[in-house]
Amino acid sequence: MPGFVERTLRIGTRSSPMALVQAGHVADLLRSRVPGLATQTVPITASGDTWTGSLTEAGGKGLFVKDVDLRLQQGEVDVAVHCLKDVPGDQPLPDGLVFAATPPRADPLDVLLVPEASTAASLADLPHGAAVATSSVRRRAQLLAQRPDLRTPEVRGAVGTRLEKLDGLRDGLEADAMVLAKAGLLRLGLTHRIRYEFPPTEMLPAVGAGVLAVHCRHDDDAVLAMLRLIDDPRTHAEATAERSMLQGLDGHCNSPVAGHCTTDDTGRLTLHGMVFTPDGRHTAHTQLGAPSAESAADLGTRACTELLRGGARAIIDVSAPGG
Repeated sequence: MPGFVERTLRIGTRSSPMALVQAGHVADLLRSRVPGLATQTVPITASGDTWTGSLTEAGGKGLFVKDVDLRLQQGEVDVAVHCLKDVPGDQPLPDGLVFAATPPRADPLDVLLVPEASTAASLADLPHGAAVATSSVRRRAQLLAQRPDLRTPEVRGAVGTRLEKLDGLRDGLEADAMVLAKAGLLRLGLTHRIRYEFPPTEMLPAVGAGVLAVHCRHDDDAVLAMLRLIDDPRTHAEATAERSMLQGLDGHCNSPVAGHCTTDDTGRLTLHGMVFTPDGRHTAHTQLGAPSAESAADLGTRACTELLRGGARAIIDVSAPGG
């Protein structure tokens, strides 16, 4: 690849352990496609990692991406790697940046973890009034839809820190269980902690769950061409459908929205979308299909329309601060 066998590709990422692993994964993919490529991971402390309060109060998950993208805009790094579900769906990308690649998707499901000493093997095994920790309004809504008796304390921090809190090795949390993304545990080699995998019928994943988003500057032709080599068409189509739905809903960081697109062996897409009130009592949902990846964006738009017809706007507005 002209222009990058002679110099180092700088990959910007959050400084959390999981983010560093994700950046390393992208670097490995690129080196496998571009012989002789040298890469450098550039850890960047994101505002979301230093904020100790609720993300809703501080502007949502966009805090995890804006500082890295700013360094990309300023030319201090050549590439930015994010979890797609952290990239705001109701805002355009920062000026001058583009989505350049979505590598193959990791498992998007949510999973239940319990303290190591616990014998619980599923949500049903937890006692009445149990505390299930989560930082996600989407997960909280779906947990309460199944078990209105549950308490859902907020938990923040790196996955390792959360597990230490769950096991009582750190202060700051008393919980009987915790819900996390399976993709993160896979990347960190911690799948042995999983006690239960929620099927999509019990907990529909977040829009973009398991997908890495790789950004670059729109006028950096050499980097853009290189990143296209690791773009996975199936993942790209599924992510396009999910985010098209989210963008049409014009949700915000406190909107419990779920969206999960799959592709069958014939290439047909199926998109399942849901919107919840925070207590999980009221929902709007849809499930639609499209014949191929070329119809991904239209599929998301149609799913959004169906959700709005089903009352999604009122549900989102109720979830808004002060609503």
